[in-house]
Amino acid sequence: MAKSILVTGGTKGIGKAILLRFAREGFDVFSCSRNDNELKLLQEEIEGRYPEVKVGVMQADLSRKEEVKTFAAFVKKTTIPDVLVNNTGIFIPGSLHEEPEGNFEKTMHTNLFSTYYLTRAFTDGFIERKSGHIFSIGSIAGLTAYANGGSYAVSKWAMLGFTKCLRQELMPHGIRVTSVLPGATYTASWEGVDLPEERFMKATDVAETVWAAYNLSPHSVVEEIVIRPQLGDI
Repeated sequence: MAKSILVTGGTKGIGKAILLRFAREGFDVFSCSRNDNELKLLQEEIEGRYPEVKVGVMQADLSRKEEVKTFAAFVKKTTIPDVLVNNTGIFIPGSLHEEPEGNFEKTMHTNLFSTYYLTRAFTDGFIERKSGHIFSIGSIAGLTAYANGGSYAVSKWAMLGFTKCLRQELMPHGIRVTSVLPGATYTASWEGVDLPEERFMKATDVAETVWAAYNLSPHSVVEEIVIRPQLGDI
């Protein structure tokens, strides 16, 4: 029976790179996005490149609790994934004291609450099976405070704390938990920035690192992965 991976927000950037990396190894893949057309294109691409791989996609806005639960139920009809990658997120720059009203709630619900509710939906299955690997895609913004990070930075600090707690709780059950903290990666979030592409990391480099961490023996876990552009933070 094929193993499977669930990556939220898998239609572009780091999420898509991770899905493609695991699909290359024969993993069945599941993902969601708010954009149904992008999901269809993702499904067509994966099925075209890896016809043996099963693809399950669903349109969902994970900033909404009920849609998180609906998406989890959709995946559970088929499987409890071997790998869960909490990747969905938004980045709206701005300072905490000046950002628009409602930005904090929108960012926290998308970046943090979605991870909380989706992880809870699958942990009982992981514990019963005594295996699984949960990755949280955070950011170096969750390690280093900087101006203009605003609610995004707050959400990523919280994401790191959530993942650290989860690691301790699931440790006795054979479930591995890893925080991935990438620096500036060339994705849609950086569109329009007047910087050369080579100044950024590649999404495929993050995906390769996740794949390598997953492939350790059950006796070891990479708790945190910090990846930065070779020339430093942007």
